[in-house]
Amino acid sequence: MATSIQIVFDCGDPDRLAKFWASALHYKEQDPPAGYPSWPAFLKARGVPEEEWNTASAIIDPEKVGPRIYFQQMDTPKPTKNRVHLDLNISGGSKVAIGDRMQRVNAEVERVAGFGAAKQRVWEEPEEYFVVMQDPEGNEFCIQ
Repeated sequence: MATSIQIVFDCGDPDRLAKFWASALHYKEQDPPAGYPSWPAFLKARGVPEEEWNTASAIIDPEKVGPRIYFQQMDTPKPTKNRVHLDLNISGGSKVAIGDRMQRVNAEVERVAGFGAAKQRVWEEPEEYFVVMQDPEGNEFCIQ
């Protein structure tokens, strides 16, 4: 039997990070349980105090191909360097001319910057090109 996985982010603001990554990955926020029109309605019905509503959030691939991504609130600061990071592979790979790959990468960099990502550095070699970015909480990821 295949093992399913979930990616988990420890973060300060689960709602903000979930919205960022949903936009960046073309995912959507996970729907509330059946019978509830929204997460606030579900949490209120469960008696969860409003100040605890932003302790977790999750996003899912609407195509049901990619893994669920879960964001859990932590009060500890982020360490200096991620031990794991996501790569957004949008260039088309080595079968696509380097100039075209660069254009695709740069367009995606601009798109995710619009959601709050910050460009850190560009890696460019004769046949390789990617951009290192940070999400709104400083987690590194690459666009290639």
